[in-house]
Formats: sequence, structure tokens, C-alpha cells
Amino acid sequence: MSQLPPSPRKHLDSPRTRAVLRIQQQIVSAARDHLRALGFVELLPPVIGPATDPGGRGAKQVDVDYYGHRYKLMTSAIMYKQAALLTFDKIFCVAPNVRLEPPETCSTQRHLAEFHQFDVEIAGAGAQDAMGVAEDLVRAAVRTVTEQLPEDLDVLGRDPDAFTDLLARPFDRLSHATAVADLAVLGHEQNPDAEIDWEGEAMLSRKATRPFFVTGYPKGSRGFYDREDPEVPGTLRNFDLLAAEGFGELISGAEREFDHARIVTRMRETGENPGKYQHFLEVAREGIPASAGFGIGIERLTRYVCGLDAVWEATAFPKIPGVVSL
Repeated sequence: MSQLPPSPRKHLDSPRTRAVLRIQQQIVSAARDHLRALGFVELLPPVIGPATDPGGRGAKQVDVDYYGHRYKLMTSAIMYKQAALLTFDKIFCVAPNVRLEPPETCSTQRHLAEFHQFDVEIAGAGAQDAMGVAEDLVRAAVRTVTEQLPEDLDVLGRDPDAFTDLLARPFDRLSHATAVADLAVLGHEQNPDAEIDWEGEAMLSRKATRPFFVTGYPKGSRGFYDREDPEVPGTLRNFDLLAAEGFGELISGAEREFDHARIVTRMRETGENPGKYQHFLEVAREGIPASAGFGIGIERLTRYVCGLDAVWEATAFPKIPGVVSL
């Protein structure tokens, strides 16, 4: 498989693309059914706003003119999710996001400039609660694909037995510090104060036979919205879920900072100007619930379930970083 997509016509007309998109539809449908059965309410997410997730790893935001004001295309709906808990205790949305990733990420096979997330948020929940919901959601999606679409998996050459361990056993959970130590044993030097780099994620992922969580990332490696652990200062109550077989990260999540003063402090600690987030901070000043939640990259989950070489295969109209396309 080429690192870059073929022509739009060739991609859209491919039996392989049809199989991938049918499986993706099944994943989305299964996830919606699973969350609704748990009492979650689906909201329609905003596309633009006065501020958005500041992101990381060099990704840039997109500005739009909104009646003379500079608005942003959403890079994630995280602040809106927290505010939406004033309406319902458990919410989710299927959110489009745009992140202008560095052009050099076009060859990672795992980055898109435009993608979609299942965004989930739960009032009064902790990180462990959110991980439980995420694990059950992934298992429900995979189970329904293997049971209902074996012909499409066969078109893609994906063996359903690849998910035997995922469907039968709980997902392991290892701390960020343990992941750093494991990488050292594998000969990979990982900064203990930073996110696990992409090569490190792939190395850990290739060792696994089912997805696993990495928890407790160091403060400073993530955005202001991940809550610092009051019992372990310098560590965040957050997590990633990494797929098996080298497919890498599927999910990022955390308990949230919800106290107005703490949010402002964390913004300043991460180099953000609180003035950029005045609308969100006005809501937070009046009080938002404590919560935890996560976002699942739908195209990345589809890539893992389908066993695809590149994430661009998991969308009808791929936007590769740095590549101009339809």
C-alpha cells in the first residue's frame, strides 16, 4: 500500500474502501447503541468557537472570520463537553476536528489533518470510570464487527482471530513510568517528562495482543484540562489507550480540571493566555461539574479493526498533513 492515497475516483470506487466504510459504519452504530444503553445523551458538537483545545506536538489551529471576530475550527470539543454536563450527566458526540499536523507526519501512516472523534464525558466520574467505559465501548464495537461483517474483514484480509484476546480478557493498565522503563529495556530512549513518542508507542503496541492503557502522564506533557493528581503532584490523572499489533494510540482521556482558579493556574503553567478562553472561563467561574472523559479517533479505531496499513484508508476523503486534496 502506498503512503499516499490514489486518485479520489480510484479510492472511492475500490471494493476495499467499501469494506472499510461498512465496517466503520458498524463501529459508529455499535458505539452509539452501547452508550445510549448506558444512559448517555448524544449532542451535536460545534464546528467553530472563540477558542479550542490548544493541542500539542506541533499541530496548528485554523482561524475563521466570524463577523469580525477570530474564531477557531475545533481541534477537539473538550471545553464544550465539560460545559454540556450542565445539561446532562453523561454525554457523547461524534465530532469533526481539524488539526494542521506538521507536514512531516504525512509518512507516519497514523495522522490526518481532518478526522472524527467519539467524544465522551461523564459528570462525577474519575479516570478509572472513564477507562471502564472506553474499554467496554471498544469491545462492543469490535464484537459487532466480527459477528456481523466477516465478509468485509475477509475482503481486507483481516483475521477475526486477531481480536480473540481483546474480546476475552480485560485490558492491561501500566503507568507512564513503567512504559518508559519497558522502552529502556527495548533499547528506546524515552523522555520521562514527555508523552510517549510515536516510535515508543509503536514498540509497546507491537508487543501487545490486545489494547492496553498507559496512565499517569507527567504534568506538562498534556493540556490544562487534564487534572493534576492531588495525591501525586506532578502527575496527571489521565490515560491513553494503545491498540495491539503496532497500531498505537486510539484514545486519550482524563479527569478534568473543573475549578475556575485551578483551570487558570494550569493555563498559565502550560503557557496559555487565559484571556483567549474567557467564554469558557465565565462558565467555569459559575461552576461546572467534576468529570472525566475521553476521545476515540474513529479513523484510527477503524484502521485497527480493519488491519489497515495507513489511517487515510479509513476515510472517504482523506486529508493527509501537508498534501492538498479533495
